Amino acid sequence: MNNSGLTPRQIVERLDSHIIGQGEAKRAVAIALRNRWRRQNVPEELADEISPKNIIMIGPTGVGKTEIARRLAKLDNSPFLKVEASKFTEVGYVGRDVESMVRDLVELSVNMIKAEEQENVQAKAAEIAEERLLDLLLPPRPAERKVGEMLDDPQQETIEIPLSEEQVKRQDATREKLRKLLQEGKLDERLVELEVSEARSGPMIEIFSAAGMEDMGLNIKEMLGNMMPQKKKRRNVKVSEAREILAAEEAQKLIDMDKVTKTALDRVEQSGIIFLDEIDKIVGGESQHGPDVSREGVQRDLLPIVEGSNVNTRYGMVRTDHILFIAAGAFSGTKPSDLIPELQGRFPIRVEMDSLGKEEFIRILTEPDNALIRQYTEMMATEGVELTFTDDAVEQIAEVAAIVNERTENIGARRLYTIMETLLDDISFDAPDLEDKKIAINARYVEEKLDNIVEDEDLSRYIL
Repeated sequence: MNNSGLTPRQIVERLDSHIIGQGEAKRAVAIALRNRWRRQNVPEELADEISPKNIIMIGPTGVGKTEIARRLAKLDNSPFLKVEASKFTEVGYVGRDVESMVRDLVELSVNMIKAEEQENVQAKAAEIAEERLLDLLLPPRPAERKVGEMLDDPQQETIEIPLSEEQVKRQDATREKLRKLLQEGKLDERLVELEVSEARSGPMIEIFSAAGMEDMGLNIKEMLGNMMPQKKKRRNVKVSEAREILAAEEAQKLIDMDKVTKTALDRVEQSGIIFLDEIDKIVGGESQHGPDVSREGVQRDLLPIVEGSNVNTRYGMVRTDHILFIAAGAFSGTKPSDLIPELQGRFPIRVEMDSLGKEEFIRILTEPDNALIRQYTEMMATEGVELTFTDDAVEQIAEVAAIVNERTENIGARRLYTIMETLLDDISFDAPDLEDKKIAINARYVEEKLDNIVEDEDLSRYIL
């Protein structure tokens, strides 16, 4: 089901290939993930008593908070949901109910398990689809009835006239020839008539309801959809497309949805991860009136979910006791101790994220598997342009990013995106028409493109 047998050291190594720095945060999440594996291996009566140690990451935007949580979920193959805490409002106010995040997580988990199951039945579905496709290409011999029989009893089933042994052999030989041609792809361009189901479309229904009732709209749509017969229409499609349509239909039939639902709910309960971003936005300031009252209300609504409670979803009841919650916030004007005491107690691990400087930017540009420099060189390669960056150019880009972050708002590594786009704007635009397809970006080129913008502080606020 997952890779949580990884040791904390191995988890940190995997995270290092995508995220630069933030060693303390990586250690904290690695231990949290390993603790899940440990809980699954303790005596059963004790396993239920061990709750996850939720984490608060404190640091400015763009330092890797979300990326750490997202990569962690991929390592563990866990259902993962990122949600902004500021989306929620106190029960009774206009806004989303906090329980909706658990329902969203279940929905993600169901889709995840369904995709896994489809992968498992792919071979079987392809076999059945091939047989159906051969039936379309070589229809079975039509059954025959006498005219008198049809007049006497129009409802009577048609009796198949048995084929002679020679006819059967001939038909089988033709079918096998067609199968061979089909497998070799020689029939891919031929058109076949296929009956396909149309997606159910009912009237648009918008439901204004009390908190906790978001699923009601979906359930009513499903109910109306089941009452209305599903429309089918005949289409002429190429054999290659028909094979995909039929394989998808057969895969859907082979999946046991009860098993999918049960596995999905179990995976949410045992290994779900919810990333609560902007948790500092629901911390009230000095004022004790107006919206701050609602903010504290959101914290109180979050409390039972984080502590562990039962949430009703369209697939059944879900316990949140063992879902791992990772919260994040800049906490520039507030601090974690401003959260209500009960909620503070449910986030025992606090991790301070490091701000990123020039050295970290150089590493971000070059080291990770998905490094920005690599992304841009590969994109330009699709146009036949060979783009290279000298070491001094990378250093210059990192320095510009650090300077702009100091002078204006500190948006961390995201500043590199704006700088790279500005730097390569002309090349990106002209790439298809360039005669000289080899371009080397050096420090001088970076200075020419960016120095004027960096020096003019007002301009850099708009452009970088």
